[in-house]
Amino acid sequence: MTFRMVARVLVMAILLVLYLPIFGLLRLFGRGDAIIRSYLNWVGWLLGLRVRVEGKPVKGNALYVANHISWLDIPALGGSVYARFIAKSEIAGWSLFGWLARLGGSVFVHRHKRSHARKQADEVSIALTEGRPVVLFAEGGTGDGIRLSPFRASLFAAANEVGVTVQPIALDYGARSGEIAWPHGARFVSELKRMLNRPAPVHVTLRFLAPLDGATVDRKQLAVRTHAEICQALGLD
Repeated sequence: MTFRMVARVLVMAILLVLYLPIFGLLRLFGRGDAIIRSYLNWVGWLLGLRVRVEGKPVKGNALYVANHISWLDIPALGGSVYARFIAKSEIAGWSLFGWLARLGGSVFVHRHKRSHARKQADEVSIALTEGRPVVLFAEGGTGDGIRLSPFRASLFAAANEVGVTVQPIALDYGARSGEIAWPHGARFVSELKRMLNRPAPVHVTLRFLAPLDGATVDRKQLAVRTHAEICQALGLD
């Protein structure tokens, strides 16, 4: 372990201990979101993230649809806007990270089980009516930073049912996208160490693109159109 890794983990742990009592108190009054955003913003900064936001984020009940490159995407987005994330169900069972994800209001879904499609759509639909945007990484996993995999249409059904705004977001790490991306086949622990040891700064631009009406565009078209918009914003074919 390097000094950089140890120092980052130590400061994050200290911040977590300081933030938790404040979060618990403010959550009683429905104000815990501000603490979550502040903590993720600090985590991102400690990991070297330097975030620039372009465009106007939709507020309230909305579905944010973004490309997914690295775990850095979570503090980049979560530290910049008030939002909760759709996460794969396995994360809920991870001790510390699952606990933190639940505190942040993540919606856990079984992405690879079709038998759970109706249940997960219902869970996302409920989340989309609770006043805070929900983030969907529609590729179903992290990409390589060079290409954008097709978006999965199943979770867009919730946007149709509830009739919320769907806003594409392009996460752009520029020329470093391939380097930042989670390498194919890399284990969680090795990627976590790589992320903690990466030198600063890591510049990322969040481009909030023109929103779509989830009530009038069906889920398959939402998947196709958001994919096309993000590809164009990233300069991908």
